[in-house]
Amino acid sequence: MTYPGPNGIRMLMIAVFYVDLPLIPRPNSEGEMHMSMTQVQTDAGDVLEALNQISKGRMVMDWNEVASGANPYVVMKNSNIPGKSVMEIPGLVFGDKRKPVSRIGVGMTLTESVIELASAMRLDLIVVHHPVADAASSGGVPFADYLPLYDLALIEMHEAFHGLHPGLTLLHGHRKLTTDTAFGGIPGNILHKGIALEEVRTAGDILRRIDSFMGRELDRDILEAERAIRGEASLQEATLANPARLLSGSPGHAVKHILHFFPHTGFTLEHLETALAMYPETDTIIASISRVREDHPFVGLAKRRGLNFIVGNPHSVEIMENGLPLAYALEMLLPQVEIFLLRERITAVPLNEVGHAQMVEYGKEMAAAHLVAKPSRAVQML
Repeated sequence: MTYPGPNGIRMLMIAVFYVDLPLIPRPNSEGEMHMSMTQVQTDAGDVLEALNQISKGRMVMDWNEVASGANPYVVMKNSNIPGKSVMEIPGLVFGDKRKPVSRIGVGMTLTESVIELASAMRLDLIVVHHPVADAASSGGVPFADYLPLYDLALIEMHEAFHGLHPGLTLLHGHRKLTTDTAFGGIPGNILHKGIALEEVRTAGDILRRIDSFMGRELDRDILEAERAIRGEASLQEATLANPARLLSGSPGHAVKHILHFFPHTGFTLEHLETALAMYPETDTIIASISRVREDHPFVGLAKRRGLNFIVGNPHSVEIMENGLPLAYALEMLLPQVEIFLLRERITAVPLNEVGHAQMVEYGKEMAAAHLVAKPSRAVQML
């Protein structure tokens, strides 16, 4: 089911599962046990405990872990822009541990569109991968003013989830042998060293594998239908606009020893040179979630050394790579709770192709009359 959002954003919500209430033994009047349908009460604290089990003890279970610096997965992310840093706190960021929970949404990034959809679906709690920040993640207003409107609790994970499962590397055609989640001493700067799966022998095999697993043909059908319905021939969608590509090497080149990293995490050319020195047998480099272009120094280095360089899945499908395993893990640990996958679908269209005539007229009128019109002389004098 899709729901329209602002600025061309559409949200796709997929119900991951539905389960019946569990059978719980209860004593009868004679003290004998019999089975009856009884609902198990789950609260936000239970969800946090389940996530702590999933993350192998990485979640913040007590605020003292933040205040004392005892939890290594509580980290600051900072570009040295005054006031714009954020502290990642893998835990219950907003809400009461005692809050009853029967419907949970699992998403990648919290936005006002996610909050509004969660309200419409009457969710009790949202679990997001990426760190959240007041106003930035909630439509420009504090969580304390927005989330209570819909009685929503909020949990974030991010660094506490990294490296927990091998799925992302398997989707890209290799089995990870080692993982460093803080390469070069930078938290979240992840490097996987892997070996190609038996059925993956060439760079082309990796590209075809990614296409097949991610269901790109379905995405193409949806985009073509939307273009036709909206009358927007140039409409673009984030996943299809960023396909897996081979930037160095050829589709027939052999692959076996693979380095896999994520450029947006702070991974530098120096880091790549260090990694290649550590693993000189490397024949293939994969960059995914974020990507680089043909003229990037990473690609130049790969070409000079005769290595394959592949840009894999974009960030827009991390909800499937990491979000879906997390959702199913919650299902297995909390079978009495309904889980929903919150997936954003981002599109773009040239302004002169926007197809909704009434809104085009509205937009132009507001711009001409209020945004670029010269103020009256009376206003100027004031």
